[in-house]
Amino acid sequence: MTRPGRWRAIATAAIAATVLLTAGCTGGGDDPPPAATPSATAAPATGAPARTGEQVSNPFGAHWDWSRFQQFGPYLRRLAGSATYEEISWCEIERTPGKADWAGLDEIATRSRELGITLHLKIRTGVCWATGGTARYTRGAANKTESAMPTDLGAYQRFVSEVVRRYGPYGVREYAIENEVNAPSYWAGSPEDYARLVRAAAETIRATDPKARVVDSGISSVAYGMGVADRLLRADRVPEAVAAYQAYFQRRVGTRGQQIPAVTGEAQLRRALGTETNSRNLRFLAVTESLLTDRTADVRQVHFYEHFSGVAPLLDYLRAATPPGTPIQAWEVGQFWRDGDGDPASRATEMVKTVTLLVAGGIGEISWLPLAYNPNNAAGSEVRYGLLDPDGTEREAGRMLAALADAARDATVTPLPASVAGRLNGVAFVRGGQSTLVLWSASNTPVTVPAAPGARAGAVGSPLGVAGGGTTVTDVPVLLRADQPVDRILAAVR
Repeated sequence: MTRPGRWRAIATAAIAATVLLTAGCTGGGDDPPPAATPSATAAPATGAPARTGEQVSNPFGAHWDWSRFQQFGPYLRRLAGSATYEEISWCEIERTPGKADWAGLDEIATRSRELGITLHLKIRTGVCWATGGTARYTRGAANKTESAMPTDLGAYQRFVSEVVRRYGPYGVREYAIENEVNAPSYWAGSPEDYARLVRAAAETIRATDPKARVVDSGISSVAYGMGVADRLLRADRVPEAVAAYQAYFQRRVGTRGQQIPAVTGEAQLRRALGTETNSRNLRFLAVTESLLTDRTADVRQVHFYEHFSGVAPLLDYLRAATPPGTPIQAWEVGQFWRDGDGDPASRATEMVKTVTLLVAGGIGEISWLPLAYNPNNAAGSEVRYGLLDPDGTEREAGRMLAALADAARDATVTPLPASVAGRLNGVAFVRGGQSTLVLWSASNTPVTVPAAPGARAGAVGSPLGVAGGGTTVTDVPVLLRADQPVDRILAAVR
């Protein structure tokens, strides 16, 4: 998140660095710029058309630092059709009551539209004149603080209405209220305070734009893991609860002291779930689900930074705890791995498995975070793995995600048929009469997919070759493209 005071500098640098910007930015005036027709230069290298922000045709996107847009622009064009988000704060945009500075966010919204990437907004309050009190937590170079309950809900609703009125013309249709409210460093109030804030925001958003959708705050990845284990434990499925906890947190144990301890049995699991922090996590997870159940929130937002073996228990949880018909989107997905020793190939392979399993499980939008590692981060190491080097050079992981985006754009996501369960993992993207499958072996045993008409295969992100003799699938994902339905391609798998 970049402070609005710095957004102007970002925007100015970006204008000099690229020809993507079209007319329409007001530089902080009272009225939103008119929607512009996407320019031909916004089309990605694949030839896919630029989009206005109302059509998400590609589930695979990313989240990036706009101050480095010059380095990232060429790669971002390859993700056209995807979605991203920007986090804004009332306290930062309106530092003085009645004097809002929209210039930087106008630039971001314009550039997102020109890239053909749908922009979502996270609306936070922050701590300032609008909330009273003093911030307890300040993070990063942008000096981000927690949010607190507004002292005047009417004034808050007027700000929210202005956000929606201003950015609807850019194609913004989804608005998340706050971010990871389970963490005190993001939300200073109670679960009840949060529910009251969301209801006030939701009423305003829908009144301002009936087409808009309200999104929950996005409970943290760790809190979701606690919810997974807690649900199974409450159902007396103790062995499954312990196994799910171990799979989900295999890289997290000890990274937060006793908040994520090693667990080998029921007593240890109950102690872990009962800490003050994890009790708070579960309370905020519960209030989030109540807002989804009563339709105050329209979209469930998931954050996931764990090993891909944690995807299956997470999906089981989401199916059980999400109202039918509720869209689920993963606005933050990545690899949290403190002191990770994986080589670039294995980390890229893991990325493919994570995002593929999520999209196969019904997650409609996936934003990888971060797009690129920031060498100046507070941790001093690459705790969360980037798709690009800091200078924008494409890594193997970046090349693979771009290949998935190419395969998925304007295609129908199709889970693999039950007939190959236990032998193959992956997903299929069907476009016209062509199927593109992302596949890897579900065990250590190679699996052979027989030859199919027009079949071509190869490593994800690499050129595909003719697969006339069939395709051998190992635990390293491959792309297989053929001019047949998915069921027919996999009918004779052995």
